[in-house]
Amino acid sequence: MASFKELTHTRKLKLGTYIGEFATPGIGQILKSAGCEYAFVDMEHSGFGFETVKAVLRNLHDAGIASLVRPPSKEYHHLARACDVGAQGIIPPMLGTPAEAKACLDAINYVPEGNRGCALNIAHDDYHPASVLDALAAANRKTSLTPLIETAEGIDHCDEIAAMDGVDCLWIGHFDLSASLGIPGEFENPAFTDAVDAVLAAGARHNKSVGRLVGSPEEGVELFTQGFDFICYLGDMWLLQRALTEGFSAIRSSVSNEALAGGRSS
Repeated sequence: MASFKELTHTRKLKLGTYIGEFATPGIGQILKSAGCEYAFVDMEHSGFGFETVKAVLRNLHDAGIASLVRPPSKEYHHLARACDVGAQGIIPPMLGTPAEAKACLDAINYVPEGNRGCALNIAHDDYHPASVLDALAAANRKTSLTPLIETAEGIDHCDEIAAMDGVDCLWIGHFDLSASLGIPGEFENPAFTDAVDAVLAAGARHNKSVGRLVGSPEEGVELFTQGFDFICYLGDMWLLQRALTEGFSAIRSSVSNEALAGGRSS
């Protein structure tokens, strides 16, 4: 399987989805059968704890799905623990400055690239015995940082962040970004579109991937043509809700009003 970091090595289209509700053992195979390449596993806005995420990551990786985990915060203990339970990519929320990005890189990388506390032959290295130096180097090679740009401060510093070694992808948190800009939900507002353009320009200038959640296939196509190469199509609970709504509506629209009222049509 390609790890999340390996997926960032090209600008080709990468399709994934968000997991924030269904931690089922079958999730990896379900996503794989649908053609999914990576999953965005959320801890900030879900009820998932680290034990749950550890199980989800094992299911994803066993099915060949790359993983991007958003921890509850960008604090060291959240970042390092997310790595320890197996996250390939880390997407810290509300990342706004190069100094914060450097602190995140230090937290997720072992020496000499960072200062992450050493724990080897555990989930993150698939319990594979190796010499200390080989294990540290292997972990650093596969661990990836994706700053979540979702504040006005992040927009101001996005070029500096994109220029940093160890930053592999920039991700736009569109709802929070619009709120930070004082225009919540106004995604056609020039202030928002200019902010998006700044992130795309930073990614292109420094040859870094750029990703975003999308609400429809059409939006995914449009954003890919703009320069986004990681397209995250909806999420588990929203996809189920949408499919059920469409199915129920189709059934109800095909049944007579009398039958809907409790009678039977002849």
